[in-house]
Amino acid sequence: MKKSGLFLVFVLSTVMAFASGQQPGSGTRASGTVAITVEVFDRGTDGGKTDPTNNGWTNWIKQKVLADENIAVTFVPISRWNEEQDITARMAAQDAPDLCYTYSMDNVRNWGMQGGVYDLAPYVDTLLKDMKDIMKEDPEIPGQNLIWHSKDIDTGALYGISNKYMYTASHNTFIRKDWLDKLGLPVPKTTQEFYDTMTAFKNSASKLGVDQVIPFLMTNDVRWQVYTIFLSFMDPNLSYRERWINTVAERQLMIPGVKDALRFLNRMYNAELIDPDFPLYNDDTTPSNLMKRGIVGAFQHNWDQPYRQNLEIQTGLEKNVPGAKYIPIDPFTNSAGLTPKRGSPAAGGLILFVPKSSKNPEAALRYANWLCRYDNYHFLQFGNEGVNHEIVDGIPKPLPVTSGPWVQNSGINVDYTMSINGYVMNTPEEVAQVLASSYVGIPVEDVTEAYVISSLNAEPGPYVPATITSLAPVRQVLVDKEKNLSVNLIRAKPGEFDRVWDDGLRDWLSSGAQTVIDEQRVKYR
Repeated sequence: MKKSGLFLVFVLSTVMAFASGQQPGSGTRASGTVAITVEVFDRGTDGGKTDPTNNGWTNWIKQKVLADENIAVTFVPISRWNEEQDITARMAAQDAPDLCYTYSMDNVRNWGMQGGVYDLAPYVDTLLKDMKDIMKEDPEIPGQNLIWHSKDIDTGALYGISNKYMYTASHNTFIRKDWLDKLGLPVPKTTQEFYDTMTAFKNSASKLGVDQVIPFLMTNDVRWQVYTIFLSFMDPNLSYRERWINTVAERQLMIPGVKDALRFLNRMYNAELIDPDFPLYNDDTTPSNLMKRGIVGAFQHNWDQPYRQNLEIQTGLEKNVPGAKYIPIDPFTNSAGLTPKRGSPAAGGLILFVPKSSKNPEAALRYANWLCRYDNYHFLQFGNEGVNHEIVDGIPKPLPVTSGPWVQNSGINVDYTMSINGYVMNTPEEVAQVLASSYVGIPVEDVTEAYVISSLNAEPGPYVPATITSLAPVRQVLVDKEKNLSVNLIRAKPGEFDRVWDDGLRDWLSSGAQTVIDEQRVKYR
């Protein structure tokens, strides 16, 4: 009832915002100072992170964009871990920042259909020229610039602009190499070998020199956290069309094989191979600390998760357990004999948008475009020479910054660069050189191996830029129910698994998923 009420308030408020919205103009520099608010993720301050609204980077941005564009920026923090709920509530209250981002394109499209966000299509060639230049051609749609990647196929509207991924790697599975060595075990190369290795870890605490062993660690975001396992059980022969139609709010409960993947995780859980507290882990804070303590055998996450400077999983582990090391492995094989993994699409992840409640939409777009100029994004990625990087063979090599105003709260400062996810250099070779040297305290060959493994048999999920109007009112309900169902399935007694699945899937479909599937079947292109 509360969610329905919130949605009704949102519909009414966005209609009002549409009626009063100020259209962006030509993009010339304002004669007087214009103030805007800009969203930034709040990732907490643990591990040396700074206040995301007040640090060296934000101060640099404020001073330079004021001098360049006469725009005064105020950053508005939004919880990274509840970003979808928080920005939805702000949209409903007409209290969203002038320039926003989110990970849900479904929400952005439906806000656009309801009159709640600007159609950016008319401003690509006027206000967003620098952004268009850096996006370049869309590899999935030859002849089209990547800035148009999320254009609605029916209306031509561009309600949000997806950021550009610079790499293909996305997910990896990591395992304790020192534990394998202590037990005389080979690197697991199949799903069954992985299961057997986790069993060996569980039964060998004394040999491993620890008082507690968590063979496999995950959070309660099952669908994302162990997506590599999901993919290995999915039917590889399922058509692109059926994969897209039966994926609801990026949830794959209707994809053949997903039930088997969850049954495998249920088997692991009941064999005490998965941390029983995983339902309590809403973010990476506790899991990262457990890894650094030296009691976690394996996990799945971002392709470079243990190497990231802001988490210090690998370096922290080595400090606590000398000689300990995580390595990437590739054991999860599908019925076709491949090891599929999620690949990063050319565009995706963060989606920039401008709410109709924005008091200065033109300035918001000018700021987004300003971020795409070389001097600006290059500084935000590499920072000050001698502080954030040094020059080696003409290429910037990042330096460790673990405290103070110049800490990067997010990898490569993506929270501030917005439209760009990954280092931008002149050639692919330079990108590889910077990437390999950017992980402080991590051997270059380890990073290279992780990137290669993550990229092997990696593909982005199916993508069709269609607006599914039936999804908006039920999206959060479906996301929450899928999350709870996946957790309950993993924790169920083996004899109760099928009943929990049948009851949960029936409820999920009747809560709106079936209606979304039906609409997607009609709108598929």
